[in-house]
Amino acid sequence: MIPYPLYITRCTYKGAAEQKARSTYEYLIDLTDDPAVLAPLRFLREREIVHFQRFGEALEIARDHLNQQHYFFMQKYGCDTK
Repeated sequence: MIPYPLYITRCTYKGAAEQKARSTYEYLIDLTDDPAVLAPLRFLREREIVHFQRFGEALEIARDHLNQQHYFFMQKYGCDTK
C-alpha cells in the first residue's frame, strides 16, 4: 500500500501527464481532417479526459481521508499472542 502523502503526489503527477497527453491529441486532431485518423485520436483524447477525472476523484478521496481524525488503540502490554 502506498503511503497517503506519496499517493497524493502520484495522483497529481499522473493527472499532469494525462493533461499533457490530452493536449497532444488535440494538437494532432487540429493537424488532420482524415476521418480514419480523427476517430482514434478522438477516442484517445476522451480516454485521457476520463483518466484525469478518475485521478482527481482519487486525490479527493485521499485528501478527505487525511483530513479526518484517526484514533489508534493499543493494549497496555502489547499484543496478546497465543
